[in-house]
Amino acid sequence: MSWKKAIIFIFIFFTFLGFSFYGGFYFGKAQCKVCPPQEIDFSLFWEAYNKLKENFVDKEKIDDQKILEGAISGMVKSLDDPYTTFLNKEQTKRFIEDTKGSFEGIGAEIGIKKGQLQIVAPLEGTPAQKAGLRAGDKILKIDGKPTIDMSLEEAVSLIRGPKGTKVVLTIYRDEWEEPKDIEIERDKITIPSIKLEFKEVDGEKIAYLKIYQFTENASSEFEKGAKQILSEKTRKIVLDLRDNPGGYLDVAEDIAGWFLKKGTPILIEDFGGKDQKIHYSKGNGLLSSYSLVVLVNQGTASGAEILAGALRDNKNVLLIGEKTFGKGSVQTLEKLSNDSSLKITIAKWLTPKGEMINEKGLEPDVKIKMSEEDYKQGKDPQLEKALEILKNL
Repeated sequence: MSWKKAIIFIFIFFTFLGFSFYGGFYFGKAQCKVCPPQEIDFSLFWEAYNKLKENFVDKEKIDDQKILEGAISGMVKSLDDPYTTFLNKEQTKRFIEDTKGSFEGIGAEIGIKKGQLQIVAPLEGTPAQKAGLRAGDKILKIDGKPTIDMSLEEAVSLIRGPKGTKVVLTIYRDEWEEPKDIEIERDKITIPSIKLEFKEVDGEKIAYLKIYQFTENASSEFEKGAKQILSEKTRKIVLDLRDNPGGYLDVAEDIAGWFLKKGTPILIEDFGGKDQKIHYSKGNGLLSSYSLVVLVNQGTASGAEILAGALRDNKNVLLIGEKTFGKGSVQTLEKLSNDSSLKITIAKWLTPKGEMINEKGLEPDVKIKMSEEDYKQGKDPQLEKALEILKNL
């Protein structure tokens, strides 16, 4: 090959290489939904990774998959939103099981409020409830491990476990002078949906309807209870949403549809101040003419706050009890490879009148606190007040 032909060949080769590189770069950008800003230098990540691989003393502890998952977790944690989290394969499986209403553990919904891990609500009939845990209890340690900066997923992993095993929670309650260690034996947890009773007050029958959580089967169970109420000689209902940590939003909306006529606003979904979506009742409104009061407390959260706020804003229904938890945000589960997932906050909830729920909660119209003595003696002054108010309506 002559030197002229060689130069032409080299020119063609590097021209082709350049087009291939920039073509691939452009195509990659076109396929990328949200590409990282060019000013982010990802070589820093690989530099740190290589330094760990080269210098960390316990080589056997280096697990590339855990490093990757830890990096993703750190990225998500930087958003400072306790409900936007990375779930590995096992955590994703557990999250899906929880929403079905049956799992093994202690039976308590937990959350993070003002940076503190705490009990949102102990679920009905579970080891957590039997051990005396209450909404608002702060979890300082799990089996001796401090919960400072602990994610919800890590806390759940430590608390969850096979039936028959035990876990020790170090709990602080505002009424206590110092924290206490509470040992709880894990069990199979099956979450009930509703409880319906009819209470006699001065010869008048009042329906007492307790919703424990908005699980998959709560809509069908509520329908059975509603039909029973409709068949009884009563026009008054106490709706108990205490210690209801929420669940499926569409289930909460289904239940709201029994109390609100079709087309009535249930909530406003706010997507970062740019777009808003109003959710309207699609139900039959068969219970809309009934006199109603709602019981709430610190364990009333998420979908339960939505339902309480919708009834108050649309029907002037009185909320009786204590201030609610203040979990008013919407999460979606985005599946990732290897069966892991991201739980991402995509919107915040407002009541039909535009009141923000997240981190604020709902203030009761009639404030009544349950005392330590009330719990010990099995008294329920909140329910007593609800029945008294209904009697006079």
